[in-house]
Formats: sequence, structure tokens, C-alpha cells
Amino acid sequence: MRAVFVTLFPGMIEPVLGQSMLKRAADKGLLSAAVVNLRDFTHGRHQVADDAPYGGGPGMVLKPEPIFEAVEAIRQQEGAIRLICPSPQGRQLTTAMARDLACEGRSLVMLCGHYEGIDERVRIGLDPEEISIGDYVVTGGELPALVIVDAAARWVPGVLGASESVVAESFAGSLLDYPHYTRPAVYRGMAVPSVLLGGDHGAIARWRRQQALIRTKRRRPELLADAALSGEEQTWLMESETDRPETDPPTLAGMPAAGEARDEGAGL
Repeated sequence: MRAVFVTLFPGMIEPVLGQSMLKRAADKGLLSAAVVNLRDFTHGRHQVADDAPYGGGPGMVLKPEPIFEAVEAIRQQEGAIRLICPSPQGRQLTTAMARDLACEGRSLVMLCGHYEGIDERVRIGLDPEEISIGDYVVTGGELPALVIVDAAARWVPGVLGASESVVAESFAGSLLDYPHYTRPAVYRGMAVPSVLLGGDHGAIARWRRQQALIRTKRRRPELLADAALSGEEQTWLMESETDRPETDPPTLAGMPAAGEARDEGAGL
């Protein structure tokens, strides 16, 4: 996977690329990234990349000339590209979109806007794909661009340590993720559910599926419309105690109760 960030603020991008999963992916040769400073394509010694909006109004607007010239230079160097502009006006990022980006053979060129926005002629002339990370506005496109690339990179085979991790995460199967626990088995009176300590992998898988369903029902019930549920799973949801606090994990029919765990953490 190849990502190129076009930005006025390279210092917002480079430190993130050098940390955690993105760095490990780069070290493995699974992700390569470049940062292009938009000011390198401005004209004049002051490297001005923005100007006041026609018609008046607050703030500044990114000028079209440096953006067009930067993208044209990147096309010459990269060949085929997929031009993406993070924007609250775009399609909202989903797991399916992230998976699609991970499989993209072209370089992903992330055009990071700033200030009040980008001259509309960039949208008309370059036709970038606009992607939103949510219904809110942040200072610039750098953070959303990093979110998009990070979400996609997780789907590149070999990037995550455990290949099944990405499949089990929230939204990967139209459900939120199940609760996770680690040592100690009891902390400040809160015990790990005993089913996770017993070593019965079938029971553990069943419990995790139940918990994912219950958590989704409580927090994002609209996601269940896209979930393929068996008759047994639909029964689980009907039997779940929806008025019980989430800090007290519910126990469904046939499942061991939490609270019997020992402090030594057997089975973890």
C-alpha cells in the first residue's frame, strides 16, 4: 500500500507515520508513505498558499495553483493515483471502504485541506474522492487523512500481528467488538468473566458473540439491521437484560456467571 500526503503542515503527518502500527508496516515493506509540502509548489518568496475568499467572509481559502501543480507532479512520479480529499461533505468512511483502499493498486494521494476550505476549482478540475470521518469539522485534513490511511493499512495482509484481529474488530462484521480482559483476573473487586478462564474455546467464542450482539444492541442498534443473525442469536437478544448497566456484563441463559474468578489468572 502506498500513501502520499499533500499538506501545508508536514510536521503533523511525519511523526505519526514513524510510530506504532504504521511504522511497523513500513518496516515490513507493507506500507510506503511520502509527504509533499504544498508550499513547495507556491510562487513567490513568501510561499503563499491561501488567499481571502471572493465575495467576502471569514478565513482564508487554499489557492488552486499549488494544488494542481502538486498533483500533476505526483502523477508524473507515482503513475496511476487515487486522489482523496478528506471532507465533511464526503461519503462517510466505513470498514468496507477501508478494505477497498487497502486493496487499491494505485497510490493513495491524500489532499489535506486547511483554513476555510479549498478553491472549488480543485473539485471541478481534479475531481478528488471526498471521504468524511464523521459529521463534525476539525482544523485541517491532516488528521482525517491519517485516520483513513490507518484504517486501510490494517487490512493489508501482514500488517497486524494476528491476522484474525482485524476480522474480529468493531464493524468488521456489522457488530461492535466484544469486551476484552487481561491479567489480573480480579481488579478492585471486578472479576474477569469465568468463562474466559476455563479454557473451553467453544464456550468462549459463544460468549464473545453474545457480548458483541448485546453491546451492539445497546450502543448502535441500527447496525443489527445489516447483521446476519441465526435464530439462536435472535433469541439471545430477546433474552438480554437491556436495562442492566454495561459495567455489569449480562449473563445469558446457559453461560457461566462472572465473579467466580481467582486472582492467579488461571487459563489466561
